Amino acid sequence: MPTLPLSPDELLTTTRSVRRRLDLSRPVPLQLVRECLEIALQAPSGSNAQQWHWIVVTDPEQRRAIGAVYRRAFTAYAQAGGTNPDRYATDPARQAVQRRVGASAAWLGEHMGEVPVQVIACRRVTALPAGNQADIWGSLLPAAWSYMLAARARRLGTAWTTLHLDHEAEVAQLLGIPADVRQGVLIPTAYYTGETFKPAPREPLDNVLHIDRW
Repeated sequence: MPTLPLSPDELLTTTRSVRRRLDLSRPVPLQLVRECLEIALQAPSGSNAQQWHWIVVTDPEQRRAIGAVYRRAFTAYAQAGGTNPDRYATDPARQAVQRRVGASAAWLGEHMGEVPVQVIACRRVTALPAGNQADIWGSLLPAAWSYMLAARARRLGTAWTTLHLDHEAEVAQLLGIPADVRQGVLIPTAYYTGETFKPAPREPLDNVLHIDRW
């Protein structure tokens, strides 16, 4: 599968969370997923420990079981107002964007179990501290993002999801994950429909930029 002729800037700004445009009917070759993971393994990790593990779920029954957990987690999230666009009522443009995001997220909540490949990025953790955990997850999440970038370059769509972590132990039991391995992100992976993606609207840089001090 040839890669897309994307510049680094275009790849970084058009790798979107793909939900409704995931093609649920088209199988994804495992070799393609392996290529993306080989690239992910080049990401940095603290002290070069490389304590990550990757679970690639393709079995239909396993995917359906994880999809059921995800659906339950999304339903609770939505009922708690997590997808409510009214929080942006003073900004009609942002409200419209969030309404589309909410509808897209709801679609994935219903169809996660049908996505051809589910990738769960994990890492070994002795114990999670009560305070800042950046040193732990900073040694896993960059690799997960690298996987998503590599997938985009190969015409695969992905989405960054963490709602299933509300039921992390249940998913760990489903997949036989050891007790000292924690999950960081669930990445549905499929070919996408349509041609390409464009950069998303974002807050102006100067709204969030601090030079030398807050």
